[in-house]
Amino acid sequence: MTDIGLAGLAGRTVLVTGSSRGIGLGIARGFAAAGARLHMLADDEAIFEAAERLGATGHRADITHAGDMAALAAQLPRLDVLINNAGLELITPLDDAGEANEAAFRRVVEINVVGTFLVTRALLPGMGAGGRIVNTASIWSRGSEALFGAYVASKHAVIGLTKTWARELGPRGITVNAVCPGWVRTEASLRSLHRMAEARGVAPDDLLSTIVSAQILPGLMEPDDMAGAYLFLASDLAANVTGQSLGVDRGEFPW
Repeated sequence: MTDIGLAGLAGRTVLVTGSSRGIGLGIARGFAAAGARLHMLADDEAIFEAAERLGATGHRADITHAGDMAALAAQLPRLDVLINNAGLELITPLDDAGEANEAAFRRVVEINVVGTFLVTRALLPGMGAGGRIVNTASIWSRGSEALFGAYVASKHAVIGLTKTWARELGPRGITVNAVCPGWVRTEASLRSLHRMAEARGVAPDDLLSTIVSAQILPGLMEPDDMAGAYLFLASDLAANVTGQSLGVDRGEFPW
């Protein structure tokens, strides 16, 4: 990526969660290009190789474990920007009474809602006036999708947390916003696409064509396409923006 140079990002300490792959890695590449002091977090070993490639510091931890988050906070006593991107997207049909489906439902909510709360709570003491928190929601936080009850509900909850925390942290000079990604070419989205296609009895490529045709702008986004929205909301350019959700979906859900 070319040098971005957004106001106030060079030299700022930034943590991107869920950044070993997918959208999180795309976001991390954007902050690295902007000159941030970048920290990357995920619950897999791939985070260390990804961080090394970007000249960042990698951290492996589970955001649903308060102890892990306390240890992370000890390594990051000062933080300027927190990107809460870590998340889990699984199919959880309402009429599936199996234990595995229930476990999947609980895990999605645990990561996307409870985990987002725990990592933010742990790192908040190190964030002062001018701090930025940006949460990853979803276009499905503005709508819904059959069979994805846990994921859709969790992303609606992320919007609720964003609005609530913006009110709580505004007096401290900290802004809180959310980005709502549309369809991006990631492992998780393509897995969901195949499950949706299977449920509808259509070919995945045909379903993808239908999805893309619903966008105002054609084409499927790549992970790096998401970085700009996060960079803007983390920068001085967005000093007066808080409690908002920004859709980056090529016009699929005009807001």
